[in-house]
Amino acid sequence: MLLQFENLTIRNATTEDAGQLAAWWNDGTVMAHAGFPNGLGQTAADIAENLENDSDDSGRRLIIELAKVPIGEMNYRNIGSHTAEIGIKICDFSLHDKGLGKKLLSMLISSLFHDLGYEKIILDTNLNNKRAQHVYEQLGFQKLRVRENSWQDQLGEWQSAVDYELIPQNFIHFAK
Repeated sequence: MLLQFENLTIRNATTEDAGQLAAWWNDGTVMAHAGFPNGLGQTAADIAENLENDSDDSGRRLIIELAKVPIGEMNYRNIGSHTAEIGIKICDFSLHDKGLGKKLLSMLISSLFHDLGYEKIILDTNLNNKRAQHVYEQLGFQKLRVRENSWQDQLGEWQSAVDYELIPQNFIHFAK
């Protein structure tokens, strides 16, 4: 996958990106929102090996670039029945709240629907992540349910999640 809009690029992660992914995934401040305040503890070698198994059919980890500089990552996973599960992480906190997530998600979602033929996209987010929920709802995602105290983070604290889904006719595109 190679998607470009303005100065944003979304591209397949390669083994050469494993060091950067390891730096982000092992940084507890970057990973706290996902329930890993101590980071994931993965080596670049393990990540590179896992990237070898990515494919357009099963799913991919993707690198987000702003003006050719890596700023975060996205992913999609084929969960069957023409449905993809997605995620996004802008790892450079100075770039939060600038509208980039909405554009980047628009780019990915458009490609998943139009290029790869998915008919539904799902995601979940922490109930406390109101900023993400706002963006997802602007894109047309419908809230399905709130799962109260459905999982524990690395520190043993119970967390709640919100499940969303999006179908093509509800998608509002912000990167045209």
